[in-house]
Amino acid sequence: MAKKPTQSARASSIRIIGGEWRSRKLTVPDAPGLRPTPDRVRETLFNWLAPTIQGARVLDAFTGSGALFLEALSRGASTGVAIDASTNAVNNLRRNLAVLQCDDAEVLRVDSLQYLSNKTEQGFDIVLLDPPFHQDLLLSACQLLEDNNWLNKDAWIYTESEQAPSSLGVPSSWRLHREKHTGQVHYALWQKVS
Repeated sequence: MAKKPTQSARASSIRIIGGEWRSRKLTVPDAPGLRPTPDRVRETLFNWLAPTIQGARVLDAFTGSGALFLEALSRGASTGVAIDASTNAVNNLRRNLAVLQCDDAEVLRVDSLQYLSNKTEQGFDIVLLDPPFHQDLLLSACQLLEDNNWLNKDAWIYTESEQAPSSLGVPSSWRLHREKHTGQVHYALWQKVS
């Protein structure tokens, strides 16, 4: 009789839906609370970002499965940094980047809020914020991005949350560009304005 795989041994997959690696399937760990952004949501987001993704510098502050990060790189982002506190998530994303032969990305295992608490010399054009739900991480991350120079002029910020975007309380220098929801997930694209 075959042994049932343990939770850490199971894996699922994501499919890159556009760009250079279109239709590539990659494994992601099957971990509690990990919710890869669905294809339809990713397609909508990257349609919104189409005019600005080419050559953009991308930060994925709660990378998890890496679905958003890989999609951004596939669609023409020039470089990126992905961070996550989970060793499993970080190792899996590093393996997927190696499979894709991508050298334009850095993946760090670190607590996102600690990382964003530091000031940076070089900001980002696009920031992806899809933190674990029900842990009150999103608003803190938004404020740290604003306070510590993580955002370039006219930067775009994507958020996924369990709350409607209008109730998030993001920094006053962010303008809501687009928003939608699917099921229990609200997603929105913001732009930093001067």
